[in-house]
Amino acid sequence: MAADARAGVQAVEKQLKICGIKRTIDVSILYLAGQGLRSIPSLSQFHRLRYLWINNNKIQDLTFLIKNYCLTELYLNHNELTDISGALKHLCALQIVFLHNNQLQKLVETVKELKGKISLHTLNLFHNPLAQDADYRLYVIHALPSVQLLDRKAVTQRERESALYLYNRERSCVVQPIAFGKRVSTVLGPPLGSHRASAQPDRSLTVPSGWKSGNHTKKIPFENPEDAVLVRAMTRSVMEFSCVDWNKVATCQERRLENKVEEPLKKMTIQFR
Repeated sequence: MAADARAGVQAVEKQLKICGIKRTIDVSILYLAGQGLRSIPSLSQFHRLRYLWINNNKIQDLTFLIKNYCLTELYLNHNELTDISGALKHLCALQIVFLHNNQLQKLVETVKELKGKISLHTLNLFHNPLAQDADYRLYVIHALPSVQLLDRKAVTQRERESALYLYNRERSCVVQPIAFGKRVSTVLGPPLGSHRASAQPDRSLTVPSGWKSGNHTKKIPFENPEDAVLVRAMTRSVMEFSCVDWNKVATCQERRLENKVEEPLKKMTIQFR
């Protein structure tokens, strides 16, 4: 154990010497990959550390990541990690995390450690025992909505919809396409393509003046009874239904992460009597 600890300390000192860094406050990048390390000393003195490579070693725990709150990229792949509980929860600035080719077995605990990191957009978990769980990919997509690239494969909208339906069916029903109805006023006249319009194209509708001012006791007569029937039909309530696909409406979190102009939604409108 002492030899392993000493090897870790020497690896850090060697890297700082190679980079010509004398003050710990100046360390933002640390490359310790591929050195067969089993232990790494605490890196808490590197408060501004942002990029850390410790892949291709024999690391079994992450207790050395205590106060490295500025970490944005963390490469832990090809190690001997079996559990990361309590090791990454405080690293809220993480954007890229590589954990593939380890021995992580507990899917729920591993994903829980990464929850709440709204900047996390790239995650690798493949070649771990937990990746063999049924619906593993959909579970990760649902639990970590900010992730856009999972196991080197882009997360699709269809996968997000499937994950939502599988793990939050109630909300999935809410965001299905919804139609809104309202009454609309229409111009008096036969509808296009109607039998009346095609059967009598040359006859114009004759409406007597003052017909609207009549009441149930005093009616203004129409010269042609068919005109009275047509006017009554054309003044019936018309309903207009508009349908929007809410699955294509970005959430507040998605708008903040993608930081791009949102395209106008396509609305389908149908009118009928």
